[in-house]
Amino acid sequence: MNIGCVVRLNCSSDIEKEFKNLVDLGLYSCQVVSWDRKFFNSEKNAKKIKEVTEALKVHVTAFWCGWEGPTFWNFTEGPITLGLVPETFRMERLISLKEGSFFAKDLGVSDLVTHVGFLPENQNDPQYTGTLAVLKDLMKVCEANQQYFLFETGQETPITLMRMIEDIESDFLGVNLDPANLLLYGKANPVDAVEIFGSKIRGVHGKDGLYPTSPKALGKETRIGDGKVNYPLFLKKLQDVGYQGDITIEREISGEEQIRDILYAKQYLEGLMN
Repeated sequence: MNIGCVVRLNCSSDIEKEFKNLVDLGLYSCQVVSWDRKFFNSEKNAKKIKEVTEALKVHVTAFWCGWEGPTFWNFTEGPITLGLVPETFRMERLISLKEGSFFAKDLGVSDLVTHVGFLPENQNDPQYTGTLAVLKDLMKVCEANQQYFLFETGQETPITLMRMIEDIESDFLGVNLDPANLLLYGKANPVDAVEIFGSKIRGVHGKDGLYPTSPKALGKETRIGDGKVNYPLFLKKLQDVGYQGDITIEREISGEEQIRDILYAKQYLEGLMN
């Protein structure tokens, strides 16, 4: 397992500078993240990323594709605004994800990742069946592009996610396991989730956090090692299920503290993996 970090890009980004910043941190693996539809609808941007990453010897493991519309990262507005679950935004976001699939293809990347939303545990819920239908549609594009679609964990219980994967009936499906998200949303213990997801895990975020203390707000993200993810056991469980991919650090703050925490996370993970 190599250690990497997310690289966030949009139309105002200096692509070369962003990847040089990654290398300056001593990291040569990343997931490219973009919520800017204009950015990932550009073959020119894909070509530039390929040129820069090849020159810097950076390996892009996945494209994390965002979508347009309102986003509320909480337990109140979240279920009606996030991902493909809300019917109001579903079809437009499906189009965005299809565009993201072609961007990933242009990048030469085999994995497309996103948050699908608060999947209902009741498989008879119309929101579940509606989301299932659009995901089957999306998979036609991903399969044609020889590309895996990965569910970013957090907003649903692991077993609900595995039910959706089973119901879609595609060999090109997987999980981007964010252990902190499982805690922040109060959905599962990350160590137990590894056993549930098993061989479906194709990507892992290096992130930490705490369980929620309010019924309406997510738990708090923390620096790696300061939260409730048992990283020594978590990494061992990943090895036990045969995971050989990278650990991609994600710290969702900004400024100097973010840089310090990323460097700390790199050192912390290296200490556990060596």
